[in-house]
Amino acid sequence: MDSEELLAQLADIKLPEAVSWWPPAPGWWLLLLLALGLTYLALQAYRRARARKLLLRSALAELQRSALEANDALSQLNAINSVLRRVALFHYDAHQVAGLSGQSWAEFLRDTDGAPAMSDELFTAFALGRFQRSVLIDENELAEFARHWVSLQYRSTTNQERT
Repeated sequence: MDSEELLAQLADIKLPEAVSWWPPAPGWWLLLLLALGLTYLALQAYRRARARKLLLRSALAELQRSALEANDALSQLNAINSVLRRVALFHYDAHQVAGLSGQSWAEFLRDTDGAPAMSDELFTAFALGRFQRSVLIDENELAEFARHWVSLQYRSTTNQERT
């Protein structure tokens, strides 16, 4: 057999069909699931951060309103103390916070502040102020401490936040 006969026996080369884009390979499905999962987690984190920011704004507005409506230092202390207690009940275990009063309440506020912002004058006012006829405190210092404490509670991640 000569080479011409051998070449005549060969068939033409058949090219494979073009690869279709559908259905995608399993790796693309996994990538899509990962992207959807990350998007969901990002939206949940955004929603929680937005809710926390709205709660912080509401608490700060209530603090300011209570400071403006107070006639004297004692009524301002009691109004601010009420707001601080509600914020504490929201962020911490109710059994831990609900029973605190006097000295233990003032220690709780000082210990959860995260900074030495509470003066001895404020500590005494929070510990004994409800039981006095009047208190001598710097109302601006009280308001500043309350704003700082509330802001810290909403920005801190170590609190036992409700979900």
